Amino acid sequence: MNVSQENLWPAPFASKSLDATVVVPGSKSLSNRYLILAALGHRPVRLVGLLRSRDTELMMDALRSLGVRCEIDEQVDTTVTVVPSDGRFHGGTKVFCGLAGTVMRFVPGLAMFADGPVDFDGDEQAYARPMKPVLDGLEQLGACIEYHGEEGRLPFTITPPQTVSQCAEPSVVSIDSSGSSQFISGLLLIGSRVPGGLELHHTGEKTPSLPHIRMTVADLHGSGVRANADEHARVWTVQPGAVQLPETVTVEPDLSNAAPFLGAALIAGGTVRVPHWPESTTQPGGLLPGYLERMGAEINFPVIDGVRYCEVTGDGRVSGLGDFDLTAAGEIAPSLAAILVFADAPTRMLGIGHLRGHETNRLEALVNEITRVGGDARELPDGLEIAPVPTMDLKPAEMETYADHRMATFAAMLGLKINGIQIKNIATTAKTLPDFANMWTNMLA
Repeated sequence: MNVSQENLWPAPFASKSLDATVVVPGSKSLSNRYLILAALGHRPVRLVGLLRSRDTELMMDALRSLGVRCEIDEQVDTTVTVVPSDGRFHGGTKVFCGLAGTVMRFVPGLAMFADGPVDFDGDEQAYARPMKPVLDGLEQLGACIEYHGEEGRLPFTITPPQTVSQCAEPSVVSIDSSGSSQFISGLLLIGSRVPGGLELHHTGEKTPSLPHIRMTVADLHGSGVRANADEHARVWTVQPGAVQLPETVTVEPDLSNAAPFLGAALIAGGTVRVPHWPESTTQPGGLLPGYLERMGAEINFPVIDGVRYCEVTGDGRVSGLGDFDLTAAGEIAPSLAAILVFADAPTRMLGIGHLRGHETNRLEALVNEITRVGGDARELPDGLEIAPVPTMDLKPAEMETYADHRMATFAAMLGLKINGIQIKNIATTAKTLPDFANMWTNMLA
């Protein structure tokens, strides 16, 4: 479905309870980590179920500019074979990051091993996203960073170290990654290629989204890399050595992208199920069923024809959560916020102050849009408070999306119970869900 950025998209209203099965594409977080690790290897890797979205296209284009081949299967476009470059990434090139955090925070590390300078740029909105901690880390490893705008932000040029250290001891890097776990992940992904390995210290008081860092460590282990985490001391170590994913890797569905669909069952009532739900996962979205259960949903995991489903059933009532620590899964905060607009008691979502540095300031955006429909929300120093308002007092509006895919899906969720909502730039969902508009409409069919 082609939806232009200028058009208003009428969010479907749920006139009856739901009964739908929604197939969710592959995880963006895993897809882009696998692409980086495959590029760091020495043999081709076949990625099955790779997410095809703006963020993963940007990642593949970035790798291609560095000399890596990403070959898309002619029969199944979610199967991609990554063929590493000739042992060294190509310099004298430009990487365009768009608005993709994983591209702008993970790919700069690869420039450490290029044969010349690499320029990085992105969407104008990306210039507001913080980059300095990961770039400070690369400078500590010997890279030279030249900023072409504000220090610590895009655009910039990375010149790799001119000489390769022969040190047998790990390189010690200290950064404050309070603003994003991606700063830590971006350095850990290249740690085994650093002479002597890497010892990474996080100097901030809190570590945002530890599950995403654990995902990175687990993916390193799956690539034959020895990595250890002392989360209490906030220190990670990566031993030097080769990186090599297995010949074929299957990408799990994006469990955070399942949140709008499964959450719809609570707002509209009825049942929504998502197939291929893993029994165990490193994805923060794996915590979603437990959160929905606390809000009043009935959760089941039936196995049908060998496929495990997550099945969520709601009766249209939503329980408020009081003080709710969402540190472990902040990326699903917009979806949970949409559900909690219809809750019977207040909720204070805490531990998500870092959402101010995502595609947009998500906390400010959520307050703006909840208020726009007549809801009651306010920012907290480290989170968001939502208080109940009778549904009859909520009103339709034209919803802003801020070029943020999760704000677009948030608005669609509100439209299930607030008839007449229209959404600006629903096409921004292409960042992680290219067919969202059709998927959402079909869920209600």
